[in-house]
Amino acid sequence: MITSNTIQQITNRIDIIDVVGEFVKLKKRGTNFIGNCPFHNEKSPSFTVSPAKEIYKCFGCGKSGNTITFLMEHEKYSYVESLRWLAARYNIEIEETESSPAQKLAQQVADSLYAINNFAMDFFAKQYWETEAGESIAQSYMQHRGFLKPIVEKFKIGYNPSDKDSLAKALIQNQFNPELFAKTGLVVERNGEWQDNYRDRIIFPIHNTTGKIIGFGARQIAKNDKSPKYINSPENDIYVKSKILYGSYFARTSIDKLNECLLVEGYTDVVSLHQAGIENVVASGGTSLTIDQLRLIKKYTQNLTIIYDGDAAGVKAALRGLDMALEEGLNVQLVLIPDKEDPDSYVNKVGPDAFREFVQSAKKDFVLFQLEVQLKEVGGDLNKKNALVNQIAETLSKINKPEDFTKLQEYVRKCASLLRIDETGLTQLVNKFKRDKIVKEEKKMSYDEAAILMPSFPQGQEQDTDLFTDKDLAHEKNLVKLIIDYGNELTKENKLVAQWIFDEIESFPLENEDMVYLVEAYKKWFYAGKLPNGKTLQYHEDERVQKWVVSLFEPDHELSTRWNEKLGKPEREDVKDIINEIEIGLMYFKLRKVKKMISQNQMDLETAPEKEQIQLLQIHKHLKEVERALTQGIGTVIMK
Repeated sequence: MITSNTIQQITNRIDIIDVVGEFVKLKKRGTNFIGNCPFHNEKSPSFTVSPAKEIYKCFGCGKSGNTITFLMEHEKYSYVESLRWLAARYNIEIEETESSPAQKLAQQVADSLYAINNFAMDFFAKQYWETEAGESIAQSYMQHRGFLKPIVEKFKIGYNPSDKDSLAKALIQNQFNPELFAKTGLVVERNGEWQDNYRDRIIFPIHNTTGKIIGFGARQIAKNDKSPKYINSPENDIYVKSKILYGSYFARTSIDKLNECLLVEGYTDVVSLHQAGIENVVASGGTSLTIDQLRLIKKYTQNLTIIYDGDAAGVKAALRGLDMALEEGLNVQLVLIPDKEDPDSYVNKVGPDAFREFVQSAKKDFVLFQLEVQLKEVGGDLNKKNALVNQIAETLSKINKPEDFTKLQEYVRKCASLLRIDETGLTQLVNKFKRDKIVKEEKKMSYDEAAILMPSFPQGQEQDTDLFTDKDLAHEKNLVKLIIDYGNELTKENKLVAQWIFDEIESFPLENEDMVYLVEAYKKWFYAGKLPNGKTLQYHEDERVQKWVVSLFEPDHELSTRWNEKLGKPEREDVKDIINEIEIGLMYFKLRKVKKMISQNQMDLETAPEKEQIQLLQIHKHLKEVERALTQGIGTVIMK
């Protein structure tokens, strides 16, 4: 793990304008900077970056955050990957907590494999661009296929010459560890000597989502070559095929912006579509989709469009992984390329615009397409039809997220119509598969886990609704913001403001669980002597804390000396210093609480037995006195 000292160094060095400006063209406007939002398409800039607060906010789509969350959202990095990216940018050496010998060894092996792959990528590129063989064989082949220089350079495509050991010699010459050669698959040992494994092949480097080279795909050039058309890197410490989608590093931003991922089979399909300006595309490598690949897509979008060859093999390949995609909540559509073409050849044949139009017009719903294909195979065989009904019901049972209820109902209606069966019967069958799955999972769970999976309520009892109103939350937000803003300041009695507020609200506890959580995180640092503030907390290791600190300091949530106006109260002109502001904030907060107590006490009076009413009347009297004192302290104010 990265040490807290390193994280502190990184957050101290962060310049949000520097980092965000790497991806967004920003213009200064007043104390802030503005630009077109990178998270949605817009013509008029609504994306605002505040260097003083180190946060960004888009008033168009609502996205907001700090420098680290920007990298996580825009580049789809993890928290740790974002820290490493920033450390590299600001030349900060990363310290990590003590690792076990096994962890250290694993990290050393991974770093070495990355280094070998990076060297090999540069070697292949040099062979492609700077040698006679590269020009006459590799460049000639790629030009014949229609690939231009800019796209070859973008994807770092290279060439491994036909010499038996050109790469092997270069690796040994540069003192790379031969013990790791076999893991990379770049060279193999034959008859006691290292030889190149990808001879006379076009080389496609495979990037992970952060841009590191984790493996290679090598395509044959010679037509009379009887070896496999493609040779791929073997799985190793950094390359796990089931977790990789070729092109994801180059496609992630476009997928996020267009809210759609196009999935194709091969490397050249991806490269050709990118060259045509269609960049939201990745490749599965011709294998069945895995759960990890689907979750990688889901990081960027819920909408997956699979584009495969229109032959029988293409249809079969496209249908693999359907149930998993539905279970992950993806909206899946299928496009089959006609006339025995593939995406690579078809986009070159019809051009980018016609290809886009074709994809939009040819999209078929995945579930219904599968059903139509299988219905043709079933014909009039009742046994086969019965099996198909069960299969479709099991497929639909994978749609199990509450927000997808309407989608499931629509599928049931359409599938029942195509199958010519009763809609209610199909619904019952789908529910049976859902129950069977829950029962199966329940057997593997503890009692508490099963209770979470299958919550039950007494008959006629509904779940509690959230009685915490917007104004209550606004008051609590304001109070928490005051703690974060001024907690390290001293009162006239030389008491830290944060401790003063904690003492004042001891009898008036916060109710919103997010605000409670945030204050507890503040207290943990505060009592540890870390003196938290808005900047340090927005880079807290807990993402929930980060999110709420950023939210409190967004422009539309700013509650400074004008917070009265924001909360619908008359503006006061006598709030001139920190202490006055906090005193008024505390009084409004307490007054709101007291008014709720009075309201609840009155409801209790209406239903209480006579012997309890005297006590409730005394409580009412006391609360009214507190209310009067608070109101006098604030001044004339109307609470609605």
